[in-house]
Amino acid sequence: MDNTRRIVLATGNADKVSELAAMLAGTTMKVLGLSAFPSIGEIEETGSTFEENALTKARHVAGITGLVSLADDSGIVVDVLAGAPGVYSARYADDWEAKPGENRDERNIRKLLHMMAAVPEARRSCRFVSCIAAVRPDGAELTVRGEWEGRVLTAPRGENGFGYDPVFLDAALDKTAAELSREEKNARSHRGKALRGLLTRLPAFMAVGGALQRALKRRNI
Repeated sequence: MDNTRRIVLATGNADKVSELAAMLAGTTMKVLGLSAFPSIGEIEETGSTFEENALTKARHVAGITGLVSLADDSGIVVDVLAGAPGVYSARYADDWEAKPGENRDERNIRKLLHMMAAVPEARRSCRFVSCIAAVRPDGAELTVRGEWEGRVLTAPRGENGFGYDPVFLDAALDKTAAELSREEKNARSHRGKALRGLLTRLPAFMAVGGALQRALKRRNI
Protein backbone atom coordinates (compact mmCIF):
# COMPACT_ATOMS: atom_id res chain seq x y z
CA MET A 1 0.00 0.00 0.00
CA ASP A 2 1.17 3.52 -0.75
CA ASN A 3 1.96 4.90 2.71
CA THR A 4 1.24 8.47 1.65
CA ARG A 5 -2.40 7.45 1.14
CA ARG A 6 -2.98 6.32 4.71
CA ILE A 7 -4.34 8.98 7.04
CA VAL A 8 -4.88 8.83 10.78
CA LEU A 9 -7.84 10.70 12.24
CA ALA A 10 -6.44 11.80 15.59
CA THR A 11 -9.54 11.33 17.72
CA GLY A 12 -11.03 8.77 20.03
CA ASN A 13 -14.55 10.00 19.22
CA ALA A 14 -16.12 7.21 17.18
CA ASP A 15 -18.82 9.53 15.85
CA LYS A 16 -16.24 11.94 14.44
CA VAL A 17 -14.28 9.06 12.91
CA SER A 18 -17.42 7.77 11.22
CA GLU A 19 -18.52 11.21 10.03
CA LEU A 20 -15.16 12.24 8.60
CA ALA A 21 -14.43 8.82 7.11
CA ALA A 22 -17.77 8.92 5.30
CA MET A 23 -16.85 12.24 3.73
CA LEU A 24 -13.52 10.82 2.55
CA ALA A 25 -15.21 7.78 1.00
CA GLY A 26 -14.56 7.59 -2.71
CA THR A 27 -11.11 9.12 -2.45
CA THR A 28 -7.91 7.08 -2.68
CA MET A 29 -7.18 7.72 0.99
CA LYS A 30 -7.29 4.95 3.57
CA VAL A 31 -8.63 6.31 6.86
CA LEU A 32 -7.46 4.92 10.20
CA GLY A 33 -8.75 5.92 13.63
CA LEU A 34 -6.83 5.96 16.89
CA SER A 35 -8.31 2.55 17.65
CA ALA A 36 -5.61 1.26 15.28
CA PHE A 37 -2.98 2.74 17.62
CA PRO A 38 -4.13 1.89 21.17
CA SER A 39 -0.77 2.83 22.68
CA ILE A 40 -1.32 6.52 21.87
CA GLY A 41 -3.96 7.03 24.53
CA GLU A 42 -5.56 10.34 25.49
CA ILE A 43 -4.08 13.52 24.04
CA GLU A 44 -4.39 16.50 26.34
CA GLU A 45 -5.94 19.60 24.79
CA THR A 46 -4.36 22.69 26.34
CA GLY A 47 -4.82 25.26 23.57
CA SER A 48 -6.95 28.38 23.83
CA THR A 49 -8.21 28.08 20.23
CA PHE A 50 -9.63 25.32 18.06
CA GLU A 51 -6.62 25.66 15.75
CA GLU A 52 -4.12 25.15 18.58
CA ASN A 53 -5.87 22.04 19.86
CA ALA A 54 -6.21 20.51 16.39
CA LEU A 55 -2.52 21.05 15.66
CA THR A 56 -1.47 19.64 19.04
CA LYS A 57 -3.35 16.40 18.37
CA ALA A 58 -2.25 16.05 14.75
CA ARG A 59 1.42 16.74 15.57
CA HIS A 60 1.40 14.17 18.36
CA VAL A 61 -0.13 11.42 16.24
CA ALA A 62 2.00 12.15 13.17
CA GLY A 63 5.12 11.97 15.33
CA ILE A 64 4.20 8.56 16.72
CA THR A 65 2.72 6.89 13.64
CA GLY A 66 4.87 8.38 10.91
CA LEU A 67 1.70 8.93 8.88
CA VAL A 68 -0.14 12.02 7.74
CA SER A 69 -2.49 12.85 10.58
CA LEU A 70 -5.72 14.82 10.64
CA ALA A 71 -7.23 16.22 13.80
CA ASP A 72 -10.46 18.07 14.26
CA ASP A 73 -11.21 20.36 17.17
CA SER A 74 -14.71 21.67 17.21
CA GLY A 75 -17.37 23.04 19.44
CA ILE A 76 -20.28 25.39 19.85
CA VAL A 77 -19.71 29.11 20.32
CA VAL A 78 -22.62 31.00 21.92
CA ASP A 79 -22.62 34.76 21.55
CA VAL A 80 -24.53 35.63 24.72
CA LEU A 81 -22.11 33.44 26.73
CA ALA A 82 -19.09 35.37 25.39
CA GLY A 83 -18.12 32.46 23.16
CA ALA A 84 -18.56 29.65 25.68
CA PRO A 85 -18.47 26.67 25.70
CA GLY A 86 -16.00 27.08 22.81
CA VAL A 87 -12.90 24.89 23.10
CA TYR A 88 -14.37 23.42 26.30
CA SER A 89 -17.51 22.15 24.55
CA ALA A 90 -16.78 18.44 25.05
CA ARG A 91 -16.12 18.87 28.78
CA TYR A 92 -18.42 21.82 29.47
CA ALA A 93 -20.44 20.08 32.18
CA ASP A 94 -17.71 17.92 33.69
CA ASP A 95 -18.14 19.99 36.86
CA TRP A 96 -21.82 18.99 37.06
CA GLU A 97 -23.03 15.76 38.62
CA ALA A 98 -24.61 13.44 36.09
CA LYS A 99 -28.21 12.37 36.52
CA PRO A 100 -28.91 8.60 36.52
CA GLY A 101 -28.53 7.25 33.00
CA GLU A 102 -27.34 10.58 31.61
CA ASN A 103 -24.40 10.55 29.22
CA ARG A 104 -21.83 13.30 28.77
CA ASP A 105 -23.53 14.89 25.76
CA GLU A 106 -26.84 15.05 27.60
CA ARG A 107 -25.18 16.63 30.64
CA ASN A 108 -23.46 19.23 28.46
CA ILE A 109 -26.79 20.14 26.86
CA ARG A 110 -28.50 20.34 30.24
CA LYS A 111 -25.88 22.80 31.50
CA LEU A 112 -26.05 24.91 28.32
CA LEU A 113 -29.84 25.17 28.49
CA HIS A 114 -29.62 26.06 32.19
CA MET A 115 -27.11 28.82 31.48
CA MET A 116 -29.41 30.20 28.76
CA ALA A 117 -32.73 29.70 30.52
CA ALA A 118 -33.48 33.44 30.72
CA VAL A 119 -32.11 34.34 27.28
CA PRO A 120 -34.79 35.43 24.76
CA GLU A 121 -34.94 33.89 21.29
CA ALA A 122 -33.48 36.98 19.62
CA ARG A 123 -30.27 36.61 21.60
CA ARG A 124 -29.71 32.85 21.25
CA SER A 125 -27.40 33.06 18.22
CA CYS A 126 -24.52 30.60 18.04
CA ARG A 127 -22.30 28.78 15.63
CA PHE A 128 -20.57 25.45 15.37
CA VAL A 129 -16.86 25.85 14.61
CA SER A 130 -14.53 23.20 13.27
CA CYS A 131 -10.82 23.46 12.69
CA ILE A 132 -9.09 20.57 10.94
CA ALA A 133 -5.32 20.36 11.05
CA ALA A 134 -3.21 18.14 8.82
CA VAL A 135 0.37 17.35 9.79
CA ARG A 136 2.91 15.37 7.78
CA PRO A 137 5.64 13.32 9.47
CA ASP A 138 8.21 15.74 8.06
CA GLY A 139 6.62 18.59 10.02
CA ALA A 140 4.63 20.30 7.27
CA GLU A 141 1.26 21.60 8.51
CA LEU A 142 -1.95 23.13 7.28
CA THR A 143 -5.21 24.14 8.94
CA VAL A 144 -8.69 24.87 7.62
CA ARG A 145 -11.74 26.24 9.41
CA GLY A 146 -15.49 25.92 8.89
CA GLU A 147 -18.43 27.57 10.64
CA TRP A 148 -22.16 26.82 10.76
CA GLU A 149 -24.47 29.57 11.97
CA GLY A 150 -27.50 28.71 14.07
CA ARG A 151 -29.52 29.29 17.19
CA VAL A 152 -29.73 27.46 20.53
CA LEU A 153 -33.18 26.01 21.15
CA THR A 154 -34.79 25.78 24.58
CA ALA A 155 -35.22 21.99 24.35
CA PRO A 156 -33.63 19.16 22.33
CA ARG A 157 -35.11 17.96 19.05
CA GLY A 158 -34.07 15.03 16.86
CA GLU A 159 -32.40 11.67 17.28
CA ASN A 160 -29.41 11.87 14.92
CA GLY A 161 -25.94 13.30 15.36
CA PHE A 162 -24.09 13.81 18.62
CA GLY A 163 -22.87 16.51 20.97
CA TYR A 164 -25.00 19.66 20.88
CA ASP A 165 -26.79 18.69 17.65
CA PRO A 166 -30.25 18.34 19.28
CA VAL A 167 -30.30 21.98 20.44
CA PHE A 168 -28.60 23.58 17.42
CA LEU A 169 -31.18 24.97 15.00
CA ASP A 170 -30.32 25.64 11.37
CA ALA A 171 -32.73 28.53 10.77
CA ALA A 172 -32.69 28.18 6.98
CA LEU A 173 -33.98 24.60 7.23
CA ASP A 174 -35.91 25.03 10.49
CA LYS A 175 -34.33 21.79 11.63
CA THR A 176 -31.84 20.92 14.31
CA ALA A 177 -28.58 19.26 13.39
CA ALA A 178 -30.00 16.13 15.02
CA GLU A 179 -32.97 16.15 12.62
CA LEU A 180 -30.77 16.03 9.52
CA SER A 181 -29.57 12.94 7.72
CA ARG A 182 -25.82 12.45 7.56
CA GLU A 183 -25.81 13.66 3.95
CA GLU A 184 -27.83 16.78 4.80
CA LYS A 185 -25.63 17.54 7.76
CA ASN A 186 -22.37 17.09 5.84
CA ALA A 187 -23.64 19.47 3.15
CA ARG A 188 -24.14 22.31 5.66
CA SER A 189 -22.05 21.59 8.73
CA HIS A 190 -18.95 23.30 10.05
CA ARG A 191 -17.00 20.06 9.74
CA GLY A 192 -18.25 19.48 6.22
CA LYS A 193 -17.13 22.96 5.18
CA ALA A 194 -13.73 22.52 6.81
CA LEU A 195 -13.22 19.11 5.25
CA ARG A 196 -14.17 20.31 1.78
CA GLY A 197 -11.63 23.10 2.17
CA LEU A 198 -9.06 20.56 3.28
CA LEU A 199 -9.75 18.20 0.38
CA THR A 200 -8.94 20.90 -2.16
CA ARG A 201 -5.44 21.16 -0.66
CA LEU A 202 -4.81 17.64 0.62
CA PRO A 203 -3.57 15.93 -2.60
CA ALA A 204 -0.71 18.41 -2.97
CA PHE A 205 -0.07 18.32 0.77
CA MET A 206 0.27 14.53 0.72
CA ALA A 207 2.71 14.54 -2.20
CA VAL A 208 5.64 14.11 0.16
CA GLY A 209 9.17 13.72 -1.15
CA GLY A 210 10.84 10.44 -2.03
CA ALA A 211 13.26 10.69 0.89
CA LEU A 212 10.38 10.64 3.35
CA GLN A 213 8.72 7.73 1.57
CA ARG A 214 11.94 5.73 1.84
CA ALA A 215 12.22 6.61 5.52
CA LEU A 216 8.68 5.39 6.13
CA LYS A 217 9.43 2.15 4.29
CA ARG A 218 12.51 1.55 6.44
CA ARG A 219 10.30 1.99 9.52
CA ASN A 220 7.89 -0.63 8.11
CA ILE A 221 4.95 1.79 8.27
